Amino acid sequence: MKALLTTSILYIVFGIIFTLFAIHQVRINGWGIFVYLLIILATIDTGSGLRYLFLYFRNKKAPQK
Repeated sequence: MKALLTTSILYIVFGIIFTLFAIHQVRINGWGIFVYLLIILATIDTGSGLRYLFLYFRNKKAPQK
């Protein structure tokens, strides 16, 4: 159960880091293939992190057998 929460937090943090790297890269060099790769990675990580977070809260609400 705690593994879901830890995994979701890590994925969200990586998504934020990749987003910040992409913003920094655009400010320095403009739009390029590396920026698009960072945006794709950030989107995947953030989406996965949110999915795991919702799964964690859904499992926490469910009655334990």
